[in-house]
Amino acid sequence: MSVAAMKLLLFCPHFRPDLHAATGEVMTQLVEGLAERGHEISVVTSLPWYRGHRVDPDWRGRPWRRERTAWGQVVRVWPFPTDKTNIPARALGFGGMTSLAAGLGLTLGHHDVVMAMSPPIFLGDAAWLVARRFRVPLVFNLQDIFPDVALELGALSGERVLRLARHHEASIYRRADAITVLSEDQARNIRGKLTAAAHDPDKVVVIHNVVDLERIRPTERENRYRRQHGLSGKQVVMYSGNVGLSQSFELVRSAADRWADRPDVVFVINGEGAARPIVDRWARSLDNVRVVDFGQRSEISTILGAADIHLVLLKSGLARSSTPSKFYSILAAGRPVLASIDEGSEVSSVVKEADVGLAVPPDDEWAFCRALDQMLGDPAELVAMGARARAFAATWLTPQAQAMAYEALFEHVVAAAGRR
Repeated sequence: MSVAAMKLLLFCPHFRPDLHAATGEVMTQLVEGLAERGHEISVVTSLPWYRGHRVDPDWRGRPWRRERTAWGQVVRVWPFPTDKTNIPARALGFGGMTSLAAGLGLTLGHHDVVMAMSPPIFLGDAAWLVARRFRVPLVFNLQDIFPDVALELGALSGERVLRLARHHEASIYRRADAITVLSEDQARNIRGKLTAAAHDPDKVVVIHNVVDLERIRPTERENRYRRQHGLSGKQVVMYSGNVGLSQSFELVRSAADRWADRPDVVFVINGEGAARPIVDRWARSLDNVRVVDFGQRSEISTILGAADIHLVLLKSGLARSSTPSKFYSILAAGRPVLASIDEGSEVSSVVKEADVGLAVPPDDEWAFCRALDQMLGDPAELVAMGARARAFAATWLTPQAQAMAYEALFEHVVAAAGRR
């Protein structure tokens, strides 16, 4: 238990049971870790909606709900769900959610620290209003950096829109007492922006997302997931995670075309997201591709363990603003990785230095297929890479260590605010 228990108010887009969203998993683990250390926590989040992009039937009927827990309370607000590919509609939806979240957050009373998770970046505004009202520190947690991701994907355009987005981003960074990011790539990005704007770059702190070695364990390859999806006896190349616009699924399509005459090689895309309808369309014409919905959280070891090779696919330029959260889960499952990602990024460096797979430049079809051919041709080395992956994961941040890192940061910003 912490020596000095605190009252914490956390704003996040998803929370248990909305765990198909990676941010829901991240925040649930963090809250559980902080609760174990004796802190009282209030969570303001959305009603569960991620999987179908509409509020789950059991949660409809009211614009918000409040529930008590052993460690505090959860307040859930209507998320105004929209199509993820419609950026203006999403912005309006997040604006509505932010307004509800801010209004309800103000009713929760004084807390020692307020933290907001982004995306959506708008939750930072809700958290800032509450932090300012009660004159307490604000911590801004970045999972992905917006608008950088949207700009790289071409989802934002126009000089005026860009200027407004950059101004909004800078204003939140300026108002935050601390900014947490997931990697040194992201830290360099944010520190550069703060330095250019004559703000304090030292407020940026790297706290990695965690890998839970107790929940994610190596399993036998020939398991229930393989039997369920007709994969027994195959070499399975899997992408598992968000099927979004940031991932280069054309590489999978090209590789599947290349290996179409190899009945022993099957490509699996396990997940859901904005790009899923596109993937579904081209996958129908390929007999060696399976597209599968998310499994249960309790099945993650079985799902990840069914693959011989896991793919990390991130389009060019995105590694500075987005960190693939599934990467460390793959390592914990003891499986090798083929990463198509920016050279010099954290994922690329870990893959090479820990010798847990191969990393190739993003969106490079020739390099991707050549590396995949090399890996598929050496099953014994795949097993050895998997063993090294699990060993490396054991050195990574545990849920308990993550909670302690955030606890230390919260104590620091509270003490700094007291001195001011």
